[in-house]
Amino acid sequence: MEASEKIDRMIAGLTDWRGKTFAAVRKAVLAADRGIVEEWKWMGSPVWSCDGMIAVADAHKAKVKITFAYGARLADPDKLFNADDKGNTRRAIDFAEGHKVKGPALKRLVRAAIAHNQSKSKKKAPAKGKKA
Repeated sequence: MEASEKIDRMIAGLTDWRGKTFAAVRKAVLAADRGIVEEWKWMGSPVWSCDGMIAVADAHKAKVKITFAYGARLADPDKLFNADDKGNTRRAIDFAEGHKVKGPALKRLVRAAIAHNQSKSKKKAPAKGKKA
């Protein structure tokens, strides 16, 4: 089964508010860039990647959480990051019941994550005219 199908099944199995919230998060993430790939990792977590990992999401009992792999390095002008994990690398957004998914702001954050991934890969690429 493909990752997208597994994510579809997971969302369908969330029959309360978390299913709608997770679907809205997924929709915003995928709308940010056509190059985004859905993956299924770590024993059942949806992951989105584009030139590297963007974010992983999970549905918990009282929240839907999306964790950005390099969130601590991303500008957050819309102040979406609200989870307690204020680490050096990852940052997360917790959506509780009634918390509206701000699609345009989430798309901007996903695009910033992709730009970060692309800047990392450019730093690793050899200079023109030089062999790797």
